[in-house]
Amino acid sequence: METVYRDRRDAGKRLAELLSAYAQRPDVLVLALPRGGVPVAYEVARALNAPLDVFLVRKLGVPGHEEAAMGAIASGGIRVLNDEVIRALRIPEQVVEQVAAREQRELERRERLYRGPASNYLVRLTRSSARGRLSRSLVSGGGTRISSRLPIKKSTNCLLRLPRSAKSSSFRVAA
Repeated sequence: METVYRDRRDAGKRLAELLSAYAQRPDVLVLALPRGGVPVAYEVARALNAPLDVFLVRKLGVPGHEEAAMGAIASGGIRVLNDEVIRALRIPEQVVEQVAAREQRELERRERLYRGPASNYLVRLTRSSARGRLSRSLVSGGGTRISSRLPIKKSTNCLLRLPRSAKSSSFRVAA
């Protein structure tokens, strides 16, 4: 049976215990996706004695049904589209570009407010499937992934990018 954590901070403390091998390393940076990932990442960063930064992601909502995602954009010019949704809903490329441009402006505004320095290591915390797809694309460029589902009211995924020489592993956080 899975443990349901009291809140995101509690989940972060428990996750930090599992990541304790990365404590005190000068090359570790904990990144959180605002807003829900920040309390989890804060506890991880504090326990690992690592700097905390945010990794900004913006959903590209389907026009008229903005809660439905047709893709996402992220810091560093990353863009992931769900071609199946775009084809099925017959969303014109011009509309996709308009939505992406609007979300890019908001992403840049938030980056000016939140972003800090980058690192070779990262811990990513997210909860949505569009962001999860984006997370997979970020680590597919040679990084190794540790993923975890944290059953807080809304689940949270954690990705840890390691150097190519590191072993890939995964774990499920449970009691």
